[in-house]
Amino acid sequence: MLGVLHGFAVILGVIGAGYLTGVAGIVKGDQRRVLNNVAFYVATPALLFDVLQRSDPKVILSPVILVTTVAAVLVAGLYIAASRLWFRQDLAATTLGATSSGYVNSNNLGLPVAVYILGDAAYVAPLILMQVVVYTPLILAILETTRGNRKGAAVALGRAASNPIILASVLGFVCAMLQLHVPVILLSPIQMLGTAAVPMVLLSFGISLRGQRALQPGSGRKAVLVASTIKVLVMPPLTWAICLAVGMNPHETFVATTIAALPTAQNVYNYAATYRRAETQVRDTVFITTFASLPMIALIAWLLSVP
Repeated sequence: MLGVLHGFAVILGVIGAGYLTGVAGIVKGDQRRVLNNVAFYVATPALLFDVLQRSDPKVILSPVILVTTVAAVLVAGLYIAASRLWFRQDLAATTLGATSSGYVNSNNLGLPVAVYILGDAAYVAPLILMQVVVYTPLILAILETTRGNRKGAAVALGRAASNPIILASVLGFVCAMLQLHVPVILLSPIQMLGTAAVPMVLLSFGISLRGQRALQPGSGRKAVLVASTIKVLVMPPLTWAICLAVGMNPHETFVATTIAALPTAQNVYNYAATYRRAETQVRDTVFITTFASLPMIALIAWLLSVP
């Protein structure tokens, strides 16, 4: 339990430093996007390549990823059903709401949680690959159709193929599967760059919190509350139940349930902002689930962690 508290202290400490940076005006407005861009295009790909190339393929192909994927699909379906019953939305808003319910923040917060709480980022890295390679093209294809673009699927697949996170993850995965050893002279700078990924994304997230207000009138409160409730209160116990049903061991159950408790990914907001669909709804869902997920993860660690 002390390890969990230490992990949260580290994560919240860096986020807090980012927030104070924004309050002090050291970084203003969109200047924080420099941190995001460097992390996205350089540091995070380096980190994921390093994590995956030295991972055990059995962990990469573990049932944890299958279970969390099934849970994500189920909660997305639950959101769609809830939206049909309680509030009507167009295709783009429904897609983004369903995505907000099950697309976990496996990058910005998932990696720190994996490193400091699960003790191994290898459990989260393949989930990032799954989300970016499988989920993202589908989401972008649907959003492209809302623009009247009949070539949405082709555009989405092209974007996914050129994503540096995908390229680095696939290359690392291949190295692990083929047991290829990367020369130290090449691996050392990659590892140094990778260590910068988590601090940069947490700092940027902290800076972005300055001045943000959630659940303002006209922001789609029902959709936000439904998506947030499903993400924080439904997906973790559902994942735990699936783990029990398929007979996963206690450690795998702990890992899968913890991953399911991660908040909605900021990537979903990026998609909403890019296509200008349900931006406020997704932003508020990311904001609420980010903080609501922390006590949930602590509770899961207390109940399920294996000494």
